[in-house]
Amino acid sequence: MTTAADRAGLETQIREAARERRDAVVELTSRLVGFDTTARGPHDPPREEAALQDLLADRLRAAGAEVELLNAGPGVPGSERQVPADLPFDGRPQLVARFASRGGGGRSLIFNGHIDAVSVQPRAEWSHDPFDAVVRDGLLYGRGSCDMKGGVAAMVVAAELLAELGVELAGDLIVNTVTDEEYCGAGAAASVTAGLRADAAIVPEPSSLQTWVACRGILSPTITVHGRPGHAEVSQTHWRDGGAVNAIDKMMLVLAELHALQAEWLARPAHRHELLRPPSIVTTMIKGGEWWVTYPASCEATLDITYLPAQADSEGFGTAVEQEIEAAIARACARDDWLAENPPEVIWSVDLPPLEVSPDEAIVQSLARVARSVGRVHEIESLDSWFDASAFHRIAGIPAVAFGPYGGRRGERPIPHTIDEYVPVDDLVATVETLALAAVDFCGLADGMDSPQIAG
Repeated sequence: MTTAADRAGLETQIREAARERRDAVVELTSRLVGFDTTARGPHDPPREEAALQDLLADRLRAAGAEVELLNAGPGVPGSERQVPADLPFDGRPQLVARFASRGGGGRSLIFNGHIDAVSVQPRAEWSHDPFDAVVRDGLLYGRGSCDMKGGVAAMVVAAELLAELGVELAGDLIVNTVTDEEYCGAGAAASVTAGLRADAAIVPEPSSLQTWVACRGILSPTITVHGRPGHAEVSQTHWRDGGAVNAIDKMMLVLAELHALQAEWLARPAHRHELLRPPSIVTTMIKGGEWWVTYPASCEATLDITYLPAQADSEGFGTAVEQEIEAAIARACARDDWLAENPPEVIWSVDLPPLEVSPDEAIVQSLARVARSVGRVHEIESLDSWFDASAFHRIAGIPAVAFGPYGGRRGERPIPHTIDEYVPVDDLVATVETLALAAVDFCGLADGMDSPQIAG
């Protein structure tokens, strides 16, 4: 029987081991930064994802894990709204490394992290090579260091730490590193669809050492409005008589109606969330026109639309939001004869479903106990963007949350995706410590101790 003193001793041992691995987590983060795993567009070739996964596979295998590299086929069955049906995974494997329990009927836990990072452009503005990590004044700089190769390194080192200390958990601990989070979450969706399961998951996104339990969903339609070309400096007849039509001006009518819809959303009581910001409609790209003295024949606008869990359909997706967007476009068309007879084309891209996990879930309580045990204030927070926990929760009902190093708190400058991206080294060590302690608390120990909980 494991006594309270034994548990306290193990906690101290883990905390000391995490601090001793400071150089190890810096070294691994730096190596991961060195791989070019720039997030893809749908037709981009693979980069160095396979080489990075091979590195992690070798390390985790050496630590005693059973390692599998999943080579998914095109698309992800059942997730077509999220992952394009023809999306290839060639050269982009998903890694599943399982530290199997020694028995005891404990809960299983996934550490999940994405290995892709956004583009380094404009590269000339970096103060150093973005793929060559450097440490200055306690900060590790490099593309992906914060989002989220630092978190990946921390979860790998945490799993290695437990194995090296001989900690036998009562439930499986699974390390899952995936591709494509920055595009559409394809890697996490493919992993779960292939059968990855556990009682909970922690994603060490840069949550600033707090626990994210929610995120908004995301839609991204592209709207194309057609006009009719004509000389911009020549008086035009009515369009029914063959005159020119300015596609940009017509697009403005459509966007004005969408802005009105967003204002309506903000006024709805159901669109107020304790943790998440209200839903939003933002025009992120627009292009139109063919020549500077010609009425534009077409105008194309791409939108970033975020939506709340309350707006999701029964499958967790944004079909109802799509219907509202299309209804708003239809209202704009009803007020303009040209648009009524020449309606815009709307192409819907990926639909990333929102996430909401109860703060009462056991994994959240484990993270809270660990925070108290190490003297840190535990706060329940959220991400207004999106992260891979959504796939675990939607597809398999796995409570999945984020806990990881500093990435900027609300009201502060966010670190992910920026020039000279960085992660604090102290936070990497804190993440290693927290993840290892949370695994012990949540999974329990294999010796059948009465209470596996961390004292907190």
